Amino acid sequence: MPALSTRLPAPDPAFVIAKAALSAAERLGLTSRHLAAVIGVSEASVSRMQRSRGVEPETKEAELALMFIRLFRSLDALVGGDDHKARAWLHAMNDHLGGVPADRIRTVEGLVDVVQYLDAMRGRL
Repeated sequence: MPALSTRLPAPDPAFVIAKAALSAAERLGLTSRHLAAVIGVSEASVSRMQRSRGVEPETKEAELALMFIRLFRSLDALVGGDDHKARAWLHAMNDHLGGVPADRIRTVEGLVDVVQYLDAMRGRL
């Protein structure tokens, strides 16, 4: 008698990226419009992501979504998982970044700057 396989199918990367980006945005208190600006898509595309559309891994949209997820993970580690502190940091003026991080991440350059800043801050711990 053949053995039953207990392995689960591998998750679809497109759906994993979409779910992680949506979850990070929600935990940071960002709107669909804001997330759309960060990952370079329309608000309608974010709405479709919420209804089970994935983010294809080999696209600029996915690259920016992964960078945004990296931002969230770094910030989450710095504030010890406290979503309230993470939101407060994201929406407060930051002299080192030359603006409010939530505003800065609407551009690719700003997103990269914020991620690099958070990486540097994590390195000091």
